[in-house]
Amino acid sequence: VLTIDRDIQEIAEIALDKSGAVCAAAVVMDVESGAIKACVSRPAFDRNNLADALNNKNSPLINRAFLPFSVGSVFKPVVAAAALENGIDGSFEYNCTGNVTYNGVTFNCHKRNGHGILDMEGALANSCNTSFCNIGLTLNLSKFQNTAKELLFNSKLPSVLPYSQSKFQLETDASSAEVMMTAIGQGKTQMSPYHMALITSAIANGGILMEPYLVDHIENYTGSVIDKNMPHKYAELMTSEEAAQLKEYMMAVVSSGTASALSGQNYTIAGKTGTAEYSSDKEKAHSWFAGFTNVDNPDLAICVVVESADNSGMSAVTVTKKILNAYYN
Repeated sequence: VLTIDRDIQEIAEIALDKSGAVCAAAVVMDVESGAIKACVSRPAFDRNNLADALNNKNSPLINRAFLPFSVGSVFKPVVAAAALENGIDGSFEYNCTGNVTYNGVTFNCHKRNGHGILDMEGALANSCNTSFCNIGLTLNLSKFQNTAKELLFNSKLPSVLPYSQSKFQLETDASSAEVMMTAIGQGKTQMSPYHMALITSAIANGGILMEPYLVDHIENYTGSVIDKNMPHKYAELMTSEEAAQLKEYMMAVVSSGTASALSGQNYTIAGKTGTAEYSSDKEKAHSWFAGFTNVDNPDLAICVVVESADNSGMSAVTVTKKILNAYYN
């Protein structure tokens, strides 16, 4: 008997199908136990006609929930975690004027006239690129690498299903341009929706990642339970203090930032949006949202990725809202 919740699974499938997305994925986990409640990959395929699936240019046989993508700004909580480990906290301030130039390389913020002075919470809530470029330049790169390792980049993930490792490839001798690019989630960094759901779940759970599992229990032919999986801790990905601080930052993303479309519901949610450019076509980008519900007593962790969405960054937020509204209502 699987941990999959039929209601959440069906809701997530319908939400992705109605979003207009050709290629997308969603993962939903129980924060407290680690049980996987839904896992959806699109496009789907007909099990009775695998020839069509093999010839489909959109590769429906690839489980996109476990496939690394360019991450964009959904990576910024990882950068914020590295900043906390480097002693950069809420006292941080940066004046965003709309762009930043360092060593002859200029990066633009999505708000071209600038956000003005932001602290760390404001920088994450508004997904301010220039603030995070500045944060990246102040980080000890060895510590940044260590934070990425603690958060399971370039590492084995706890999973009963096949997956590809997420990639963090910033060297200690990286150029300032590479550092700034990495700090805003562009460049070589790649992560799967499943991995982002794990990180989000750990933030919600005071830094503790519970071992994800997909089988709840095993029954025999009479219906008697002969084996049952019990929740257990996998690893401490961060301290409880760091997790609490990141939770506050992610709450601000919804209350006053880029995911404000999720505010005012009959459930609470904290999270992070992302828009990841992956080609020269600036009109298309992967749209991300990762977050967790009922922030005072976290319930579900969710991650949604919509491939080749418009660059507004709202596609994944819209899908997330449909999933959570249908479930909680």
